[in-house]
Amino acid sequence: MAGRIPQDFINDLIDRSDIVEIISSRIQLKKAGREYKACCPFHGEKTPSFTVSPDKGFYHCFGCGAHGTAVGFLMEHDQLEFVEAVEELASLNGVDVPRDANAAPTSPTAPLYELLDKAAKLFRDQLRDNPAAVEYLKKRGLDGETATRFLIGYAPAGWDFLLKRFGSDDEGRDRLLKSGLVLRNEEGRVYDRFRERIMFPIRDSRGRIVGLGGRVLDQGEPKYLNSPETPVFHKGRELYGLYEARKANRKLDNLIVVEGYMDVVALACHGINNAVATLGTATTPEHLQRLFRTTNEIIFCFDGDRAGRDAAWRALQVTLPELREGRQVRFLFLPDGQDPDSVVSDQGADAFRLQLDSSMPLSEYLLEHLKAATDLSSMDGQARLAELARPLVNRIPEGIYRELLIDRLALEVGLASRRLAQLLEDQGGGETTPVGAAAPPSSAEARSRPGHLRQAIKLVLHKPSAATTIAIPEGLVNLRKPGIELLAALLKTAAEKPDIKAARLAEALQDHPDGGQHLQKLLMQDIPLGDESDWPAQLHATLEAIMHEEREQRINELTGKANAGLSQTEKQELKALLSGQHPT
Repeated sequence: MAGRIPQDFINDLIDRSDIVEIISSRIQLKKAGREYKACCPFHGEKTPSFTVSPDKGFYHCFGCGAHGTAVGFLMEHDQLEFVEAVEELASLNGVDVPRDANAAPTSPTAPLYELLDKAAKLFRDQLRDNPAAVEYLKKRGLDGETATRFLIGYAPAGWDFLLKRFGSDDEGRDRLLKSGLVLRNEEGRVYDRFRERIMFPIRDSRGRIVGLGGRVLDQGEPKYLNSPETPVFHKGRELYGLYEARKANRKLDNLIVVEGYMDVVALACHGINNAVATLGTATTPEHLQRLFRTTNEIIFCFDGDRAGRDAAWRALQVTLPELREGRQVRFLFLPDGQDPDSVVSDQGADAFRLQLDSSMPLSEYLLEHLKAATDLSSMDGQARLAELARPLVNRIPEGIYRELLIDRLALEVGLASRRLAQLLEDQGGGETTPVGAAAPPSSAEARSRPGHLRQAIKLVLHKPSAATTIAIPEGLVNLRKPGIELLAALLKTAAEKPDIKAARLAEALQDHPDGGQHLQKLLMQDIPLGDESDWPAQLHATLEAIMHEEREQRINELTGKANAGLSQTEKQELKALLSGQHPT
């Protein structure tokens, strides 16, 4: 049925749905206090880290990071499209899905997905009709089954292969430009981006083609050419081969991160179906989060030359904040001049698996890299090692992994683990002391205690009903403070919709320019709220504390300028502040 599903209906559907009932019909949940727990269905684990909160209408896995509402769970677990998930949820609630007949039936990006799919099919047809391209793939050891599985094609010579087929009018050329399939030069001429290249379609987690990568047949620069950033393709987010790896094996013990398309395809051709590649960019936090949602172990595979070592060190640094309990990261450095493609082609899959078995744990690689820059035979060298390790260790979340790494580092520098941990923490710094604090906090206390603004946002987010009965302090929304606009939007939305659940509130404001992208992470963090009757009072007190801090800060600013002379307006402002009025 054509037409867009009204957003209000989707919102109400999510709010009325019993997320515990929906998830428990698919996996076994066990009650744990006010929440429910289970072993995560999205990655293999023995100790339950998957939590479902009926109050928040939200699920979250502390192991792989998977989280969302009932719709998101149906999409991820049942492999449904968004519309299918909404329809399934409506069916479970016994309601029909309305459609807005006057609205466009598809999203603005739907034509781009359709165009990319058609282009990829044309390239596959061209591969069958081009003996030179087929012969090239055969020489690289690729079989027809793997080529079909990865939708591999060929872009023929010429400047207008796609342009002739899809760019006959302005609208068609505009879509080709937006999809990255063609370019426009300085003279305004439009021409095909990909020519005389083996083509590798890039698919997202739902199997949609979002971009393309092309490799030259013989010599030429650049060797690999990727689609540019487009409304549907973001290099820092997508991973080539991840969709295919998940299709081949839903429960992946690990994923191997390699450097190129041919590495992924060659490994798959030899039965190693768990390799992925970044798309011409360094590993990003988004890549890591996506990988860890699929598996608990990642093996980075790099060339052993200087460029490979540099890339590995960058990947290590990005990985550190993601090292929560149960996650493992290893590094494999191949001999100079070899890559995964050449290893499996020349030596076979078993030889490559043997090398994977001997890959280096992240902790070992980190220490080896740092020790190479120090002389541990001297006290100065030992101190230097600890100093080099400090910013890296402090990026790792608190927990067993971090403690074990500190234990290992302590052996290297000749200090007791507890003493080294204190030194690393003290030098790591913390948040500034809030106005009115009796004494400076330790760095551990500073990290564990959020500021009042952050606390207010968390209070409203976790318990929207707390905002329905309190008076907002006068002048709060006018403060020039990062996060105030987001807090004001949360307060307003919660007051207007008293029954809104936490997950829906976070979802409604996730695109807010003043930090909405962080709401989902804040929702994952629990906060001690005490008795339910105290929630409004806690929120009101926190809002008043924000106003008090702002007032004290402004008083300090003005009194600090007093010696240099205050303007008449500033004098009046200072007088008002000293009499107890809030800043506006």
